[in-house]
Amino acid sequence: MNNTLTLRALEPDDLEVLYGIENDSDLWDVGTTNVPYSKSSLRNFILNTTNDIYADKQLRMMICAGEEVVGIVDLMDFDPKNSRAEVGIVIMKPFRRRGYALKALALIAKYASEVIHLHQLYAFVDADNVSSLRLFHQAGYRDESLLKGWLYDGCRYHDALLLQFFL
Repeated sequence: MNNTLTLRALEPDDLEVLYGIENDSDLWDVGTTNVPYSKSSLRNFILNTTNDIYADKQLRMMICAGEEVVGIVDLMDFDPKNSRAEVGIVIMKPFRRRGYALKALALIAKYASEVIHLHQLYAFVDADNVSSLRLFHQAGYRDESLLKGWLYDGCRYHDALLLQFFL
């Protein structure tokens, strides 16, 4: 496996990867998705995204180790007035615990700073998600607020931490 990590725009060939990630119900508790996506809706998303965060208010990039896609990183809820965006990241199960997530967070932070000229990135993480909290802390994100009952998993509400990273 190539350890050279890059970020790239979505391509039509990414449909199957995107379909697998978006429809992995194990990930629904850590994000805002709670319904499956059809291939048709995801194909339309890929074809209609401009890859311009100012137009789309979000940016999705594929995380690649060499030529192989290992995950996705998103900038969403882009706020141009205040120069900030929420960051989300998913590394596919076979590629976890190889340092890809930490490298990808560094790459998206560099892109956000140097290309988009953002002032800050932030993330909402379940207070019980030790792995994600460790990742974001290692990437330089700092705890700012505890949000009581912020996330709902279908059975109960979970506290979340608002984490910030200043660029």
